[in-house]
Amino acid sequence: MIIRPLPDEYSAYAETYVSKVPQGADVMELLEELQTSTYNLFSNMTEEKAAYAYAKDKWTIKQVLGHMIDTERVFAFRALCFSRESAVLPGFDQDVYVDNTDFNSRTIQSLAAEFRATRESNLYLFGSFNESQLNRTGIASNNQVSVKALVYITAGHELHHLKILKEKYL
Repeated sequence: MIIRPLPDEYSAYAETYVSKVPQGADVMELLEELQTSTYNLFSNMTEEKAAYAYAKDKWTIKQVLGHMIDTERVFAFRALCFSRESAVLPGFDQDVYVDNTDFNSRTIQSLAAEFRATRESNLYLFGSFNESQLNRTGIASNNQVSVKALVYITAGHELHHLKILKEKYL
């Protein structure tokens, strides 16, 4: 089991995500459960629903899912890099990433399948880390972060967006 990171292992901003992971939860089991439930949520959605945005200039559901996929890839890349060596990596602007792709031209089923495949790969990656690797750190977005914190941030980021989806989109 990957133990919960301490607050000094991630930025104050990342607490938004780490705090979403329930105390005492096995984060790897949570990521596995979310892989299935999140895939099911999106893969059973109609194209009409997936094209919905709750307000002008807000992302569509397809764009939210695309953002979740991109962000998980970024967090996993950071975890991979930091597990191997301490590094300094740039931040990423989520709006630039969404603006520079066309998630809306894809089917929701395609995006859901990509989410599931991305998570499957990351479960193998995260599960491969030993305790020493989980405790290694690097710099991302000008903040020090541990590999284990990135695993929790990945789960918490998904939970954060699922909550927004349920409150504002569904």
